[in-house]
Amino acid sequence: MQEGRVLDCHALLETKVESKTVYQGKIVNLRVDQVRLPSGSISVREVVDHPGSVGIIPIDRDGKVILIRQFRYPVGEALWEIPAGKLDPGESPEECARRELEEETSYSPGCLRKIVSFYTSPGFSSEMLHLFLATDLAPGCGRPDDDENIRTYHLSRETVERMIENGEIRDAKTLLAFAWISQGGFSR
Repeated sequence: MQEGRVLDCHALLETKVESKTVYQGKIVNLRVDQVRLPSGSISVREVVDHPGSVGIIPIDRDGKVILIRQFRYPVGEALWEIPAGKLDPGESPEECARRELEEETSYSPGCLRKIVSFYTSPGFSSEMLHLFLATDLAPGCGRPDDDENIRTYHLSRETVERMIENGEIRDAKTLLAFAWISQGGFSR
């Protein structure tokens, strides 16, 4: 695309012709849609419908970042991550961020600032993740879900940066959060 030239988005639209839900689960639903492409031909799209989620960058009073470590079955390993979770029906992203932070870390944010919202995997999923910065943390009540096995760690930014350089942190939302921090976002 040439700089300064905006492509007409209508030239990119795909129109749903038919939709069939093939799976309804606790977290996601899967549907298979037939769509009409701008060329007029028909194609198939597999879509994971997701209610949306939040990710939280919690910074404690000592300036350390709180990360969690938990086993993620789909990838078969324990990952380092910022606290996160899915939106409940009718819940705002801010309400979800407050709830998830307390459930997973036992801290409640005094200050919660929204940073950005982004699609996690728009090639197949509708999930929109809302990223927050949480500061002025106060002790709360940790209540992880029954099926969550989470450990919490307070780490310096330098330690986290080293972990990223060494390939120990590979979770996308966590990498995005630290890219934002490294660009001076925390001090804004």
